[in-house]
Amino acid sequence: MSWRVALIGGTGVGALLQAGATTVVHVPTRYGLLRARVLPIGDHEALLVNRHGVGHRFPPHRVNYHAIVQGLKNVGVEYCFASAAVGSLRADWPSQTLAICGDFLDFSGRNPTLHDRRVKHVDFTHPFGANANKLLVTAANELDLDHHRGAVYVCMNGPRYESPHEVRALRKAGGDVVGMTAATEAILCREAGIEYACAAYVTNLGTGLADRTLTHDEVTEVMSRGGKRLERLLRRAAELALADA
Repeated sequence: MSWRVALIGGTGVGALLQAGATTVVHVPTRYGLLRARVLPIGDHEALLVNRHGVGHRFPPHRVNYHAIVQGLKNVGVEYCFASAAVGSLRADWPSQTLAICGDFLDFSGRNPTLHDRRVKHVDFTHPFGANANKLLVTAANELDLDHHRGAVYVCMNGPRYESPHEVRALRKAGGDVVGMTAATEAILCREAGIEYACAAYVTNLGTGLADRTLTHDEVTEVMSRGGKRLERLLRRAAELALADA
């Protein structure tokens, strides 16, 4: 079994992509089992991972990121495109803003690495894959999707949302959006030699930037409205990567 391209669907997108997927694929790794599906992309196929599982049952701090990335590496994946629901740290990036990530601040405390059995230090000059990012930008332009490039993604452990002071501090530190998943995937994919790009979709203003409390229902409702756009974006990016094979 081998696939060149993989998609990781997050909140509101994983289920949409999975609806078009076919065969179930199980890839054993030393970290556990990667559960994925085959997703037809034109005349080709990609591997699809529903990050939070069927029914959105895995919270972000319990996703087995190591098994996902090691499994993708084991089946030959070179490009991985992902979606992520995020909060905005900027008042000028409201709900439904699309941002393509260019760098990250990892405050999750997870310390993800594939190199825990030997000493190996990996360069992170390009935290998100430069080639994968170009393909994602090209796909967004082709689909006429307004977007910001080079967003700084702040990764927290979750599952709670941030406090107002944390939001202010993260913005002062240079963050644009805040989430709980993408930086962990970016780190592991970088170590695995997989080109990883992430389309971050703003579902809400960070705590304290809006005059209301935040609920997960709000996040899922916004993603339900934007999910189709993200599905098309990830599919088109996959098509471009596969055409370049």
